[in-house]
Amino acid sequence: MAWQRSRPRLDNENRAFWTGGAEGKLNIMKCNDCGGFIHPPREICRHCQSENVAPHAVTGTGVVDTYTVNHQPWAKDMEVPFVIARVALDDAPGVYLTTNIVNCPVDAVDIDDRVRVVFEEQDGIWFPLFEKVG
Repeated sequence: MAWQRSRPRLDNENRAFWTGGAEGKLNIMKCNDCGGFIHPPREICRHCQSENVAPHAVTGTGVVDTYTVNHQPWAKDMEVPFVIARVALDDAPGVYLTTNIVNCPVDAVDIDDRVRVVFEEQDGIWFPLFEKVG
């Protein structure tokens, strides 16, 4: 996608998520006490209220949980149509990322498609996008 994405405001909670792609890592916060994953990133575990949380690199594979095809160009130079999807991560139970499915025609995407993360860098932010596997 060619348009300039909205830049998130980096802070201590989300920095690892938005910059991990520089090292090829999809970082999701994980509680070191109960093992639960926390997304969006927070400095306290939503499962057990522990403050013993840290970024954890996951494999970046998952399945398309649901999706829609967007036909509206919401920004200058936005290429349409494109897929907006919710991806359930394989190794981070309960974590769903709202993202785009890229590198395939929009009509080739379906629910339960296997996907893997790819990163798009813009101004030091590494946006996690997904492409179909296979």
